[in-house]
Amino acid sequence: MIQIGVLGVGHLGRIHIKLLKEIEDFEVIGFYDPNDENAQKAINEFGIKRFQSDLELIELCDALDIVTPTVNHYQCAITALKKSKHLFIEKPITNTVDEAKKLLRFIAEANVKVQVGHVERFNPAYIAALPYCQRPMFVETHRLAQFNPRGTDVSVVLDLMIHDIDIILSTVKSEIKKISASGVAVVSDSPDIANARIEFNNGCVANLTASRISMKNMRKTRFFQKDAYISIDFLEKQASIIRLKNIVEEPDPYGISIDLGPEKGMKQIYFETPETNKTNAIEEELKCFAQSIIMDKPTIVTADDGYKSLKVAYEIISKLNTNTPFSD
Repeated sequence: MIQIGVLGVGHLGRIHIKLLKEIEDFEVIGFYDPNDENAQKAINEFGIKRFQSDLELIELCDALDIVTPTVNHYQCAITALKKSKHLFIEKPITNTVDEAKKLLRFIAEANVKVQVGHVERFNPAYIAALPYCQRPMFVETHRLAQFNPRGTDVSVVLDLMIHDIDIILSTVKSEIKKISASGVAVVSDSPDIANARIEFNNGCVANLTASRISMKNMRKTRFFQKDAYISIDFLEKQASIIRLKNIVEEPDPYGISIDLGPEKGMKQIYFETPETNKTNAIEEELKCFAQSIIMDKPTIVTADDGYKSLKVAYEIISKLNTNTPFSD
């Protein structure tokens, strides 16, 4: 059994503790959080030990779950890596790209398992749709959230859009050619709504929109490729596939057929709704982290994945900062 400690027991940290306690491969030995209010909530809810320092906790565990504010990720991870502890790091991997680059060097030397919490990779709708995504050439994402003062100290790109950046980078198998972006700060000091366009060397284009001042919540991604359209609703955990197939014999009388002319002939439209498992994505990512340690296999979302997503996110942010208003 893997003895794991948790750093940070805010809202998400307590969710992690609850799920870790339900996973048989883990034994939660305790947590560290300097915030007395958060700490007391965790003690009252789970009855687990509060350590008086992160060093004390790190010393006694096999693995560490870092759910602290992002500004602390790097230092917490470095301290744990020096003690050769396996790491689960909530997204984004670090606060800056330079920190992420340094962290990768430490990880390479530490010979431990490190997983980054890009949870949408474990969303059952994405998992169900992924086999159909062969070579997407246009991607459109909308991640909209109702306003919540929590988290407005960072750009909406790091708060929300980074989820979709990771999904796109893991699905589109090509290097990035160009990034452009625009955004507006409405209620915060940093952008609350942003749009980014990522162009890849293979011709694929991704158009991403993220907002935290929406009237409703939405987390949808659409992939367009040759003869197929794949729609993923990350919020409702549903996927739908529309595919075109050549009609070899007689068309299905109950199906929809289209005539594409003498060269391409008749094709039939097929609608599919792949079955999705009703799983908890956070629980699944933590289970996979455990299996990576036990089976000595690579993590599904690596530290390098986390670095690449963060790098693109900051490139988008830099584009937002250079798009200043026109003035006479």
